[in-house]
Amino acid sequence: MLMRTDPFRELDRLTQQLLGTSGTWSRPSAMPMDAYREGDEYVIAFDLPGVSSDAIDIDVERHMLTVKAERRPVQKAEDVQMELSERPLGVFSRQVMLADTLDTENISADYDAGVLTLRIPIAERAKPRKIAIGSSGTSRKEISD
Repeated sequence: MLMRTDPFRELDRLTQQLLGTSGTWSRPSAMPMDAYREGDEYVIAFDLPGVSSDAIDIDVERHMLTVKAERRPVQKAEDVQMELSERPLGVFSRQVMLADTLDTENISADYDAGVLTLRIPIAERAKPRKIAIGSSGTSRKEISD
């Protein structure tokens, strides 16, 4: 029910890792994610360690889900000299095309321990249902579970 929108996104992510470039608002870095079905909803989890919850932006337009986040540098005292800095800073973004069988009006978001978790219910019209078979001369009717 999910579709990647940019087949070259992974290549960009690998290039950014090799070159050590940070994401910008015009060219954000990718963020890792997991997506799976759990009962009657889809769950998407994004890794955003070190990102403040107020620096995360989630939008849905039609069936396009966009998550943007910014990891800002931590303020340090003036007498601190950085020895090693490997944690990426900058802007991260991910777009996911959602199937029309998902209820985009009722997405819930939770952010805990650096993981943003979105839960998207499956729309009622997409859930399996049983169809009763009528005998000839009677009307057929749909029975919901």
